[in-house]
Amino acid sequence: MSPEPEDVSEEERDALLTIAHGAVVTSGGVSAQRALISATEFVLARGLGPVAYGVYALAWRIAQLLIRLVTFGSVPTLQRYLPAYAEEPARRSRVAGLAYATTAGFGVAIAAGLGLLAPWINETTVEHPSFPAAMRLFGPLVLLFGFVLVYAATFRAVGSARGEVLFNKLLRPAVRLVGAVGALAAGYSVVGVTGAFVACAAVLAAVGFPVTVKATGVRPTVRGLRSEARRFYDHAAPVAMSNVGKVFQNRVDILLVGAMLTAVAAGIYNVVLVLVSIAWIPLLSFNQLLPPVASDLHSNGRTETLNAVYSSVTRLIVTTVVPILAVQVVFGRELLALFGPTYARGYLPLAVYLGGVFVGSAVGATGWLLMMTDHQYARMALDWLLAVLNVVLTYLFVVEFGLAGAALGTSLAIAVQNGLQVLLLRRFEGLWPFDASFLKPLVAGVAMAASMTAVRMTVAPPGAIGVGLAVGLPVYVGSLRALGIDPRDRLVVRELAGRYRTDIADAVPF
Repeated sequence: MSPEPEDVSEEERDALLTIAHGAVVTSGGVSAQRALISATEFVLARGLGPVAYGVYALAWRIAQLLIRLVTFGSVPTLQRYLPAYAEEPARRSRVAGLAYATTAGFGVAIAAGLGLLAPWINETTVEHPSFPAAMRLFGPLVLLFGFVLVYAATFRAVGSARGEVLFNKLLRPAVRLVGAVGALAAGYSVVGVTGAFVACAAVLAAVGFPVTVKATGVRPTVRGLRSEARRFYDHAAPVAMSNVGKVFQNRVDILLVGAMLTAVAAGIYNVVLVLVSIAWIPLLSFNQLLPPVASDLHSNGRTETLNAVYSSVTRLIVTTVVPILAVQVVFGRELLALFGPTYARGYLPLAVYLGGVFVGSAVGATGWLLMMTDHQYARMALDWLLAVLNVVLTYLFVVEFGLAGAALGTSLAIAVQNGLQVLLLRRFEGLWPFDASFLKPLVAGVAMAASMTAVRMTVAPPGAIGVGLAVGLPVYVGSLRALGIDPRDRLVVRELAGRYRTDIADAVPF
């Protein structure tokens, strides 16, 4: 039987409200981020045409993979140690200095590597004359966006969801949209678009550093780095190796689509990933402030509270992701066709990929919790084990099923990875989030999908999407209320609603 709200401890209540408030702030930012990303891809897909857009899409996705690696584990390490050193500003400065220095070193190396390897990548994949020049320009962009990620991570580590949202969720995709619109308006194609990205990112990186230092109070220094380096890299190195493994585990599909299929197929798959990224919003939002909260609870031996928070947050993630998945499964073809008729061919890969999104969301922040509870080496080993398996399986699936095979390989990798991680958390820390309350949003989601399917069969597109949402969301909410909402979830909603009403009343004079 679920506890009544008054039975929730003050410590658990504070943790839940901190994470949920961060999720609310972040969800707005992430939604805006996804809107900016979708707008950028829409403009480029329409402006470049299927072939040129496919060339850009492959180069951009490779750059995205490298952006994940350029900080060499500095982002999670900042989450781990800046909260722990809250009373030691000198150590905070050294940790931040190590993050910047590490990112700079790896960024320069990546840019140089892309400069040398761009012709070979082109010959191995799309074989288009514009690709090498565009790929070389993405090298400096990787470095610049690496610094922006460190700015965002610093804000996040000191508990500022707004600062992280500003840099990572809004400004970083905004510079791509501005660059894309400007380059296309000037008549440029793939290379010109990439150059515009770099110019806009350089402005953001230059302005962002002093803003971050002033707002967070964390001033990076290169003095005395040796005293912190061992502990820093003991955490950062296995995380970075995990990220490398995750590239092959979760993103080998992009490389194989580019190498084994056509430029048009790469463009279609890129649009699929744009829609998939929207489905990740709930998980990303609730994970915004969970790492520092989890680190604090674990450091103080509050395992029981941590497990209760993990369970409640995971249930909230499931509750918010299910309607997004229902909309994309029912109206996926219509959503893809908005980018152009060619892209509607990506519906089957989209549906397959969403299965992995559901599993990844349903287990919650397993990866972050392993890192925040000092099990980063276990995660690294798991990432590499599954990376090897995923490369083999995805290759076979792409050969056999084409685009759908690429999605199937990645979806399976996500499902297996997160399933094993939740088992490791139970084994190492005794954390287990699941109970019967998790079934309620699933039942409500089925009712929502059924109602929207009925709308789709009776209303012509594109109006069916709007009507389907107008019908489906009330069905989902009504089903949840009929099944019974968990007391902890009611507590979070009631407390945050009261806080926001007060904030609005204070901000709007009558």
